[in-house]
Order: sequence, then C-alpha cells, then structure tokens
Amino acid sequence: MRSTATRTRLAAAAATAGIVVLAGCSSSGSSDKASAASCEPAKGKVTLQYWNTVPGMDKVVDLWNKQHPNVQVETKNISNDQYGTLGNALKANKAPDLAQVGYDELPNLRTQSAFVDASACKAATAAKSKFVPWTWSQTSFGDTGVFAIPQDTGPMALYVRSDLFKKYNVAIPTTWDEYATAAGKLHKADPSLDMTFFDPNNAEWFNGLLWQNDAKMYGYSGDKWQVSVDSAQSKQVADYWQKLISEKVVRTDLAHGSTQMYAAYQKDQLATYVGAAWGYSMFRDNLPKQSGKWSIVPMPTWGANGSSGDWGGSTVAFMKGSKHLYESVEFNTWLNTDPDALALENKLGGLYPAATAGLDLPALKQGVPYYGNEKIFDVFADASKKIDTSFSWGPTQKTVNLALQDAMAKAAAGSGTLDDALATAQAAALKSMKDQAIPATAGK
Repeated sequence: MRSTATRTRLAAAAATAGIVVLAGCSSSGSSDKASAASCEPAKGKVTLQYWNTVPGMDKVVDLWNKQHPNVQVETKNISNDQYGTLGNALKANKAPDLAQVGYDELPNLRTQSAFVDASACKAATAAKSKFVPWTWSQTSFGDTGVFAIPQDTGPMALYVRSDLFKKYNVAIPTTWDEYATAAGKLHKADPSLDMTFFDPNNAEWFNGLLWQNDAKMYGYSGDKWQVSVDSAQSKQVADYWQKLISEKVVRTDLAHGSTQMYAAYQKDQLATYVGAAWGYSMFRDNLPKQSGKWSIVPMPTWGANGSSGDWGGSTVAFMKGSKHLYESVEFNTWLNTDPDALALENKLGGLYPAATAGLDLPALKQGVPYYGNEKIFDVFADASKKIDTSFSWGPTQKTVNLALQDAMAKAAAGSGTLDDALATAQAAALKSMKDQAIPATAGK
C-alpha cells in the first residue's frame, strides 16, 4: 500500500548460504524449514506483535482481539521509518511476529533471512486459492514456501478528465499510440494543457509501466540471476515516454502527491493520471471541486497486449524469531481474507484487497459519487486479473530503484535519456549483486 497522502511505499537470493530463491526456482533455506517445523498451537494464551503502516489498523486488530481472547495482537504503526525500524529490530533479534512488507521489498529482506517459512501450517498453504494469483507468486517465491500473506494491491488504470476530452473533442485513448496522439491534440488545442506528468523520482511507478509491457526485469537459470532491467520491452516503454517528454506534452517538474501536482490538476493543466487503485481517494480528497469531472478507464495497452501493471501493494510477512507460528498464521489469514476485516481495512486504510473475496466488498461494487457514480473498482478488478504472474523483483531492488531514479532525473533535465537510465539501473543491479556475492549475469 501507499502512505496516507500518496500511498508511497514498493524471489530473493540467500547466496551466502548457497541458496537462491526465485519465483519458479529452487527451494527455501534450511533455517526456514527448521522454523516452519514447529507449527503447533500454543497451550496457553498468546500475544502477537504486528507492525504496519496502515491508518486505522488498530481498529481492525481490536475486532480480532474481541473475537479471539486467547490470541491477542498488539499493533505498532511504523509509518515514519518502516524498513529502517524493521531492519534495526532484525539486527537486535527483536523483530515482531508479523510485519507489513511491500512486494518489492520482500526479496531484499529475504537475503537477510528475515522471514520464516510458514508452509508447515496447513492453513497457510490452503490460503493460496483465496488470493489473486500474481500476489501469491510474489509472496511464496515460486511455491517454495509461504513467507508472507498478500494484503493489498495496486492494479493500474488511467484516470481521465473526461470533461476536458469532451471539450476538445478528443477520444479517450485505449492504446499507448492513441494516448500519444491524444496528448498532441490536447496540447495543440490548449498549450497550457499537458497529458500528464512524469515523475523521474518515482521508480516504483515506472516499474509498474515496465510490468505492464511484460518486461521481465529478472529471471533465474544456471544457478545465476538473469538481470534484464534494460530488456527490449523495457526500452520500448522508456523510448515511448522519452518521446512524450521531448515533445513537451508531459511535465517532468512535478513530484507525485506534492502540493504542486494537485495545483496543476486544479488549474486544468493536466488531463490524465496513470495510477493505481489506491489513488482514487487522492483526487476525491484533494480536489473536491472536480467531482464528476473524472473517469477511470483501463490503462492504454501495447497493441494486442492487454496486460496490466501493478504499482504498490503490501504483504504481511512471517518474521524470523516468532515463537507462535501457528497463531501468526491464524491471525494473518483472518486479517487478509475475513470479509469484516477487509471491509474495515478498506474503509479506514483505503486498502484495495489482494483476496478475491475482497473484490466483492459492497464498497467496491457500488458507484463512487466523485467519479460520476461510475463503478470504478470494476476497472481495477479486471486489471488485477491481467497482471503477469511471472514478474519478480530482484534481491537488491532498493539499490536498483535509487540508481534508476537518479538517472531518470538527469534524463528529465536533458542529460541523457530514459534509455540511458535503464542501462544505469542494469549496471547497478549487476554490481549490487556482485557486491553481495549473489551470482548474476546479464539476461536477454
């Protein structure tokens, strides 16, 4: 998920132990198996620690505690420094039983042996059928274990100012080619109007665009990671946005979720927003005067490719050192599959559930007044079904994202191109893996 204002956020290799884990590859580590073997219910009352960043999660936990007097959960909000807090706790051997971890952070923490494999618990393995398929593949590392339970997702779509498209008689685009054409028409009709903005300091968003184009950033074969951050599919996306930037039909001076971004939308300077499901409340809450002017439609596609992408989303991970795995699984599965829990999480925290049952929540089946009473979540539900389940993150994703952002910022400023930024990120991925003694080579 992303933080309150912008929902910021968001397959690993344990090479030092000679173990590599990737979706579809290999097996979990021996330390995981040893911990997982102790999946037995406690004989007395249990208290679990659950750390997260979700607004209102304490109220959800209260609901559980009222219903389960023998398994009490204490929650701690770590929004201020999510991964720094978790990292320090792991080093001090004081990690909680459960913690919120973004999909893209799972591999990085996996290299630190941060998780315990809960697959010895039948309830954990049985939960697979209850979630959107691609989310489970992200958390189970290719069915080698169960290291986390999916919580929420960020299927992407296109937010459009339908009134502006109507005003200038421009069709709402369904393909990226049409999107570029529409961008030119709108800007020609009103030179102060740009199609959208490109935030060079938001690698997670850009990764979602790569994901949509079936860009496989990482693979695994021959006992090595295959790094293909700068694949042909990735370059297609980079070249496309580079062209829009060069033609000056998208802005590059706005940070996502910033006051300046909202001001640009308020002044009718931007016609669309390429965003995720959790973003629907951003416009509703920050631009109330534009109620009824926005629509949400499927993301433009790459020709016959009808895939969608994901931006953001989190899991609830089973942390190393937990002495109550059985109860942790019991709470974790309830938290992320129980209809009452899901409804409360959506209402208070704005979570778009990863559980298939969550897609049937009444709040997600109704029209949303701000968006002209359109059933916008039907768009996101459909998008979620079209996300490539084989996509995986690398074990040094944070380092790669930082390198990508730095290079994209230079490209946006006129020094280099987005294609160059991919090359920089590719090199950063290979170097960071080498520095951690993780076998890797350049993929196709």
